[in-house]
Amino acid sequence: MVLYGEPLRDDIIRSAIEYIRQADMLIVGGTSLSVYPAAGLIDHYRGGKLVLINRTATNADGRAALCIREPIGETLGKAYPGSI
Repeated sequence: MVLYGEPLRDDIIRSAIEYIRQADMLIVGGTSLSVYPAAGLIDHYRGGKLVLINRTATNADGRAALCIREPIGETLGKAYPGSI
């Protein structure tokens, strides 16, 4: 999790990029994908199973295999009842 305005270390970004490049599926939730550098991380995903969970549309919706338009907490609460 990254908080708004929180700086990211270069080694963490590089590591995240490597994991994203190797992922079979990428699930991104609770972000408008408008704040960089974190927003640019999905550009490194090469798979075809991108899932976006956000209340509003994002600039990456056209690339997503699935878009869920509801709050991330509500979605995860349905997937894992009693955990949130």
